[in-house]
Amino acid sequence: MKTKTIFLLISVIVLTSACSSQKRKDSTISLSGAFALYPLVVKWTEEYQKINPEVRFNISGGGAGKGMADALAGAVDLGMFSREISEEEKSKNVWWVGLTIDAVVPTISDQNPYLDQIRQKGLTREKFALVFINGQSLFWTTLLDVAGSDSDKVSVITRSDACGAAETWAKYLGGKQEDLKGIGIFGDPGLAEAVTKDKLSIGYNNTAYAYDIKTGKKRPGIEVVPIDINNNGLIDAEENFYDSFSTVLDAIATGIYPSPPARELYFVAKGKPTNKTTLNFIEWCLTEGQQYVAEAGYVPLDKTKVDEYRLKISM
Repeated sequence: MKTKTIFLLISVIVLTSACSSQKRKDSTISLSGAFALYPLVVKWTEEYQKINPEVRFNISGGGAGKGMADALAGAVDLGMFSREISEEEKSKNVWWVGLTIDAVVPTISDQNPYLDQIRQKGLTREKFALVFINGQSLFWTTLLDVAGSDSDKVSVITRSDACGAAETWAKYLGGKQEDLKGIGIFGDPGLAEAVTKDKLSIGYNNTAYAYDIKTGKKRPGIEVVPIDINNNGLIDAEENFYDSFSTVLDAIATGIYPSPPARELYFVAKGKPTNKTTLNFIEWCLTEGQQYVAEAGYVPLDKTKVDEYRLKISM
């Protein structure tokens, strides 16, 4: 009788433990991927847990390529993704919802010896392409058509990891990530740091890594290269919006800053998620969560887009 009682107690403990473990798994959401979306997702999860303390999150960066690969492999519930979904990815039954908008901006060191000329003249898309796609060995004087030292060669820095920032920047220049020339650096933070350490370098960063969200100013050591959108060789008043984060976000929202390199950011998954906890979180991001988008340094989606993506969740 005693042996039978012990056996029953052990069985109850095992079953209770198994149920508890399954409950924790069902209430845990794992995410990986784009550095561009990472700061906003962290903000969202912090706010979401205030009203849903039972939900846990496991979040890691690694770039958009990792986010898509992990999502399609089922290694995470949601991939964070920062470029347009390709037809090949769509053929693999990827499911996605847009969440917000940001942009990639060209960056240089604030110690660049030609900083005044760069601010005044900017660079056209064609000149960016000469540097990043054609891989021409250029001096800053040649690139800007100004007088100066012929020893100041442009040092090009790009991303070494498969990422949305590189693909989006390359698309703006008429290519793909693999077409981008330069020294490969891993991750947005790494590329930003590399640019600050080389006064003759040029790279590109997601806006959240070029600007400080708290101060609204450019991050220490970083300068953003103005894009000469109308190709007139000067940065006109309507093109001169790079001094603060808020004016850049306004330019993205109103379409003054070109798209690409402005783009939507996404959650992706292998087919529509079936976990109710995951779906509830996505729904919250598209509704109540949108109030945190601007303060985190992103552009909110318009109502039409929000409604479109919410419909995908309910279908």
